Amino acid sequence: MNKKVNINRSNKCVNYEDLTKEELIARLKTLEAHNFQLKNIISKSLNEKSVSKPKNNKSFDFSRCSTRHILLKILYLGWNYQGFTVQENTTDTIEHFLFEALERTCLIQSRTTSNYHRCGRTDKGVSSFAQVISITVRSGLVKEKQDQLNEELNYCKLLNRILPKEIQCIAWKPVPDEFSARFDCKSRTYKYFFPKGNLNIENMQSASQYLLGVHDFRNFCKMDVGNGVVEFIRNVSEVNIEPIHSEGYTDEYNMFVLTIRSGGFLWHQIRCVVGILLLIGQNKESPEIIQELLDIEKNPCKPDYNMASEVPLNLYSSEYETDCDWQYDSENLTTIIENLREMWSFSSIKSSMLRCMIDNLVKELENPDIKCLSENVVHGVKPRNYIPLMKRQKCDSLEKKMDHYVKRMKLIIKKGNE
Repeated sequence: MNKKVNINRSNKCVNYEDLTKEELIARLKTLEAHNFQLKNIISKSLNEKSVSKPKNNKSFDFSRCSTRHILLKILYLGWNYQGFTVQENTTDTIEHFLFEALERTCLIQSRTTSNYHRCGRTDKGVSSFAQVISITVRSGLVKEKQDQLNEELNYCKLLNRILPKEIQCIAWKPVPDEFSARFDCKSRTYKYFFPKGNLNIENMQSASQYLLGVHDFRNFCKMDVGNGVVEFIRNVSEVNIEPIHSEGYTDEYNMFVLTIRSGGFLWHQIRCVVGILLLIGQNKESPEIIQELLDIEKNPCKPDYNMASEVPLNLYSSEYETDCDWQYDSENLTTIIENLREMWSFSSIKSSMLRCMIDNLVKELENPDIKCLSENVVHGVKPRNYIPLMKRQKCDSLEKKMDHYVKRMKLIIKKGNE
């Protein structure tokens, strides 16, 4: 005698092997009916959503608006983003969210028609206190009255309502139509933050001064021959290393900051510079190693070394001929400051909690042998036995890299023609 099963209760566990052929057919029909009902419910829900859209769905008429060319000063915390520049394989970039906000607020019609330039392109994980873009946007004033800046659209406030809290517009300024945030920028200043640990700060400060002036920095960057970069001369006009707080020289947990200014930087230049300076701070290299690496005739090939992390790097400021007429809104700035203070509060709580844990655990060690805090800032595998920089394996020279690239391109073209 077969065991009876309640086939109408679909949420009940059933041993299908115990069911008769008739019971299996009945259960299949029940499931098909249930599936049909679910499809109808979903279809009805989608139809209601489409009907609920406003009938008056006319696109914004930009032809009725005047425009003006402006600079926007953007603050962002790039730690959780894939870089500043839009990429094909991800939407998780600063530019993606920035243009999404510009289009949703109808400040621009499209990126291609907006006369857009950026001051610099920061890599994945890098932040900025003052990234600057130039762009032509919709104006709330007719051309004849655009000098009345206090009556113009509140660009920052409009954008910040849509932008994520980690990306905020802090100021704007009017500029001529031909002005470019990139090509009219006179200099860019970066800051790199790092813990003191047991670093020899004096040696790092001494070494950093060798960077000042005009040099070929090919040994302090990632060569980008594939994108046509074959010129590596840059002029560093300012460089210094100082504690964030005056008592910074005493406690290994105190933070220091490297400030470096130039008209332009090479790909990964600052992270390479910091990587070398940290080796000097750990007394693994002398300050004069900077001079040796800058001597391209003597050392045309870059030695193999690890560059510093991207997380502590910040595009701190971009300098132009006139920086006095930036338009700030006190209400907007107050909101940004409050958001940053909230982030700081939780970050500091986490930092203090971790410090407390470390201090308690260290007490349990008789002779603690713990690596320098600054070693956590440098990427890559660290060898057990240190090899001096100039004795390490070296990469190809610029000329060899260019030769390899030309041969590779010829091979690609040849295969394409076959």
